[in-house]
Amino acid sequence: MNKVILMGRLTRDPEVRYSQGERSMAIARYTLAVDRRGSKNNSDGQPTADFINCIAFDKRGEFAEKYFRQGMRVLISGRIQTGNYTNRDGQKVYTTDAIVDEQEFADSKNAGNGGNGGGTAAAPAPSPIGDGFMNIPDGLDELDGLPFN
Repeated sequence: MNKVILMGRLTRDPEVRYSQGERSMAIARYTLAVDRRGSKNNSDGQPTADFINCIAFDKRGEFAEKYFRQGMRVLISGRIQTGNYTNRDGQKVYTTDAIVDEQEFADSKNAGNGGNGGGTAAAPAPSPIGDGFMNIPDGLDELDGLPFN
């Protein structure tokens, strides 16, 4: 099985190109800085990170182009793909990329920009409780208010 799940911060805005041919397709490339859990750099005590190259195709590429910005924390799932090519100097270069199947924001909108972007104030979201579940506000006796089908 080839499955990867990563959460990290975008090192720069996604670079997006469109394929040629009958049906143009977005190809977004971005790099995630993923902290190594429990690992510290010996020299200055700062956490170390791996920089993982990610590629999102088609609608996922368009989404990344429209919404992802440098510094945002995002969560992706997909698969690892390796490859190689020969560079201009004749040296063989090996590549490892995460091909994105799913991607989403890992922070709230307000966490990334320190506010609500100048719009109107939104109602605060329910706060998470210790077990990772959200508190459901009192007064929701009917299932109509819950996000289930």
